[in-house]
Amino acid sequence: MSDKSKKKQDLRKRRHFRVRRSVVGTVERPRLAVFRSNKHILVQVIDDGTGRTLAAASTLESDLRSENGSNCSAAAQVGKNVAERAKAAGVSKVVFDRGGFRYHGRVAALADAAREAGLEF
Repeated sequence: MSDKSKKKQDLRKRRHFRVRRSVVGTVERPRLAVFRSNKHILVQVIDDGTGRTLAAASTLESDLRSENGSNCSAAAQVGKNVAERAKAAGVSKVVFDRGGFRYHGRVAALADAAREAGLEF
């Protein structure tokens, strides 16, 4: 791993720790956690009290595998999928954990699609 990529990774981890100090998932409002790699985007609805994942979606799933997982339209589809699965699990309100990633591009597209599909945050 190059020094530049190691530094970028360390900075993201520091941002994530800062975000996680104030963002905690509860039973009433679980945490919507986002992870973005270069090729894919993954999202989970997590109850931090029990440490359980209530719903999850990603571009690694078979129905989204054919599309390009690293674009905003795929991220929007993932946001829609996770919102539907969360509502099926009985969750309508969440707190958004962007995971240290900047709120633009794929992360913003995912969040907007989840809001449109019925999640409140």
